[in-house]
Amino acid sequence: MTDLVLLERPAEGVVLLRINRPEARNALNLEVRKLLAKHLAELGEDTTTRAIVLTGNEKSFAAGADIKEMAGLGTIEALQRGVHKLWRAIAGCPKPVIAAVSGYALGGGCELAMTCDIIVAGESARFGQPEVNIGIIPGGGGTQRLTRAVGKYKAMKYILTGEMFSANEAFDMGLVSEVVPDPEVEGRAIDLARQIAVLPPLAVQLAKEAVLAGMEAPLSSALALEVKSSQILFSSQDQKEGMRAFIEKRKPRFTGH
Repeated sequence: MTDLVLLERPAEGVVLLRINRPEARNALNLEVRKLLAKHLAELGEDTTTRAIVLTGNEKSFAAGADIKEMAGLGTIEALQRGVHKLWRAIAGCPKPVIAAVSGYALGGGCELAMTCDIIVAGESARFGQPEVNIGIIPGGGGTQRLTRAVGKYKAMKYILTGEMFSANEAFDMGLVSEVVPDPEVEGRAIDLARQIAVLPPLAVQLAKEAVLAGMEAPLSSALALEVKSSQILFSSQDQKEGMRAFIEKRKPRFTGH
């Protein structure tokens, strides 16, 4: 049986996770979700991994959930599948995760991209939350993450109509970090991951935590978290090395301590 999620190491400190169900346009069945959650949990604890790229293939990042797997479910079966727990595990990875999106990122695929920290999209990529067309609504964070990213009125348009939108539209709305030519998507995502991988990992981790936690807190609480996180880093060896290297006009050597 073909591995449904492939793990590659294209650069030092960088791991690439590739969804590998081309015959199903990389639809997210339960096994793929479990594998993504497992890999991201393990990589989150792996000190040699500094940044992660999540991708599919040139035709589909992930074209949605596996409808054939879901069509006959009842309420209790849907609950017992525990997909909501897998989404939390995927979104909870402490390492920076970059989505490299080519082709379709629809439904669960769009939601998966939105769990990532940076999204690099190809010019022909297509996004959307089309769940309403099959009698359901987004269930992996789409109603919440899309609204937080692009605002109520844009999110309502796409969630209530199920319409797709282009990479450039996603960029203009603030959902996508960069739009690049289709052949450059994966390479650009790896370049960004490589750039992050040489930085002090404790600072990167606390920066990610401050942004994500701060988004859900009052400004005063978020600013307090930012200050405390910044202060904590003054106890790290990497802070001493980084500032010493700056003063000595040389490249720093960060160890993660």
